[in-house]
Parts: sequence; structure tokens; C-alpha cells
Amino acid sequence: MVVLPPSARAVLEGPNLAHVVTLDPDGGPQVSCVWVGLDGDEVVFGSLGPWRKLRNLQRDPRVGVSIESPETNDIGMRQYLVLQGTARVEPGGGPELLQELARVYLGPDVKFPPMDDPPPGSIVRITVDRISGVGPWAE
Repeated sequence: MVVLPPSARAVLEGPNLAHVVTLDPDGGPQVSCVWVGLDGDEVVFGSLGPWRKLRNLQRDPRVGVSIESPETNDIGMRQYLVLQGTARVEPGGGPELLQELARVYLGPDVKFPPMDDPPPGSIVRITVDRISGVGPWAE
């Protein structure tokens, strides 16, 4: 497990959409755009359904995450954070995590998911094994 530096934590805690890459049964990539947050040094995201990314992670827990930062480097390139790690899917807690993340991504007063009785969903927890990309976390 890699300890996330403050610069990477700032990107993960901001309203920056993450691209999560899982592996389909044939080995091909499957990409989903998700809201992410942190729980200690684990990257977390929530899901309400039994989506393909969750089935993929239950079968093969290897995962990649890419997040674009609003910052640019000295030569004008947009910085981005790339994480590789191992995921585990925990049943339940999806709506609560999504509500917490919605405050970051949509605003403090939003209700998400926008339904009265959402399904229990899941929480995905990612243990980061490698950090790369373009930014202070890769130096």
C-alpha cells in the first residue's frame, strides 16, 4: 500500500471526476466515470446497482483510476493523477456515500440519490499500490 501525498489527496478530495478502469472477462478494459473520495488512505466510490464495473472487480480486483486536476504544470500541461491498486466491493452503504460525495460534486444542499428509497448499493474501496501521472505526486 502506498501512502497518498497531500497533493494527491487534494485532487481526490476535490470535485474532479475519476475514470475507473476494470477488466472485462475477456481481459479488455471497461471504463466508468465516478465520483471518488477518501476514507483514510483508501480511495472510495459508491454504486447503486450491480453494474459491470462491480462484477468485474468481484472477479478481478485489479483497478486503475485516472483523475484530471484543475492545475497545470510549468509547461502548461494539465496535471493528472493515475492510481493503480486493488479494489474490494462491500455490499451496502452506497446511498450514504453517494450523498456525502454529492456535497463535494454538486453542492452542500443537494439530495442524492434523488429518490426516497434507494437500493442499498455498494461501496468500492481501493488500496493504492502505485501512483503516477503528471503532477507533484509523480516527482
